[in-house]
Amino acid sequence: MGEQRKIVDEAEARECLAAAARAGERLGPWARARGIDGRSLHAWQMNLSRRAGFGGRRESVSRASVHESPASLVELVPVTTARLPARYVVAVGPVSFEFGDDIREETLRRVLGVLRSC
Repeated sequence: MGEQRKIVDEAEARECLAAAARAGERLGPWARARGIDGRSLHAWQMNLSRRAGFGGRRESVSRASVHESPASLVELVPVTTARLPARYVVAVGPVSFEFGDDIREETLRRVLGVLRSC
């Protein structure tokens, strides 16, 4: 299966939604058959439906909303930022000790006692 293209603007979204409604087909199969990303088309449908006051229901967008200002769809892609665990280094002369937040307090006290004696 090739890459599906995304809907680029409100006018194209409205044309596609109207064509799918005229064809009496569900959006997913209609879009796939035409090389269109169904998720993109569905996102536009939800965006336009909410703006038209349908609260996200799967109804067609009213003709009255066609004359409203153009909408723009922002595709949000979750970005995970892997938080690296904090690392600490205690150095006394040529000897150093590296540890993280997960160190037990008892262990840290013992190591610091040894480093103090260096």
